[in-house]
Amino acid sequence: MRTLRLLVEYDGRHFHGWQRQPTQETVQGLLSTQLERLLREPIRLIGASRTDSGVHALGQVASFSTGSALDPLAIRGALNSLLPQAIRVRLVEEAPDGFDARRSAKAKRYVYLIEHAQVASPILAPFSWHIRQPLDLTLMAKAIRPLRGKHDFSSFCAAPGRMRNPICRVFSTHLRRRREVVALFFSADSFLHHMVRNIVGSLVEIGKRRRPPEWMSDLLSARDRTQAGPTAPAQGLTLLRVVYPSWATRALARTMETK
Repeated sequence: MRTLRLLVEYDGRHFHGWQRQPTQETVQGLLSTQLERLLREPIRLIGASRTDSGVHALGQVASFSTGSALDPLAIRGALNSLLPQAIRVRLVEEAPDGFDARRSAKAKRYVYLIEHAQVASPILAPFSWHIRQPLDLTLMAKAIRPLRGKHDFSSFCAAPGRMRNPICRVFSTHLRRRREVVALFFSADSFLHHMVRNIVGSLVEIGKRRRPPEWMSDLLSARDRTQAGPTAPAQGLTLLRVVYPSWATRALARTMETK
């Protein structure tokens, strides 16, 4: 048996999230079905991040074990010919012994895009949250800073994820603006269910001057989802990359550097 690693991109609008579901079309479900068809064996496909319905990915990583000797390049070509255009496998490579796409990950990096404009762009609309109202980006940038570090993020966790440990370590947060697009970047060792979208919803409340920037620290202390802002729309969120320790990184790192 050998372990293979996939680097996958997808347009989340077309799927009910990553996680395989018996009655819904998902990214993991489609990939698993086509891998089993190609390799003619049962496949247990593990994804680094269980992205929600409507969330996109540029750098989703998945892994599986196989007894097939088929060349990784042949697997990539065959998968891309079988999968819908909304899913592309950018890389298939041999992974080190013991590699697990989810458990081996050190960090994940997401970006949330807001189109801050009077008229929504038809090009940006599928991948951003369109907001016409004025946003004070200085206040939002100030409010995002207290999220860095190790905290209990219960105030930003959706109900289905409340059974897991709410402690996450956020390595970095950044707000960037280019013309009418505001990009919010988050890197952490793990993320709770809807965590980024709930944080963004709260940041927008601050940007609209409905709340002061200090409110973000208050929410961390409250550990109460009902006190935070609304959940931002799914289409604005994209998984950018998954970070692994050096022993687990080979061609994957080189591929992600081109993004």
